[in-house]
Parts: sequence; C-alpha cells; structure tokens
Amino acid sequence: MALNIKPSADRVVIEAAQAEEKTASGLYIPDTAKEKPQKGTVVAVGPGKYAEQTGNLIPMAYKVGDVVLYGKYAGTEITHDGKEYLIMRESDIFAIL
Repeated sequence: MALNIKPSADRVVIEAAQAEEKTASGLYIPDTAKEKPQKGTVVAVGPGKYAEQTGNLIPMAYKVGDVVLYGKYAGTEITHDGKEYLIMRESDIFAIL
C-alpha cells in the first residue's frame, strides 16, 4: 500500500525501526528502558527546496526505500492509518545505511 502523505519542500517521511528487544549479549530490555530508535526507512520525500538566491530547485538526496540514520530527537511524530511516522527536514538525516 502506498503512503498517501506528500511532504512539502525538503521534508521526508520516515518509518522508524523497531526498538531493540534485547542487548548484544542476549539480555532482554524492559519497555521502560528502551531507547528511541535513530534508524528508519524513508517512505515519502518532498520535491526539494528552492535556492534563495537563484530560485533553482535543489533536488533531494534521499529516495523512497533508503534506510537512514537521524538525530535522536529529530522530526515530528505523527500517526497515519494506525502507523507511527516521523516528518523531518532533509538536513536532520545524518547518513544512508
């Protein structure tokens, strides 16, 4: 099913990865101690941002399907059709995995 959210300008919609259930050594993490994930999959991208000086469209560096790393408190959380998403600016994304 395609996501029917179209972000504006240089914004992307990300579906966050699930929080880790257990540590590398095999210990289970309780719900109260789980950290907010910093990795997710891009599910929608805006058209890009227009340069202030020239007015040219600066294309987005990310595309749908990219798995990315972003800041711990980046973006705005939304719920759409029962699923959780983050909307954030392109500049809040650190890297593609």
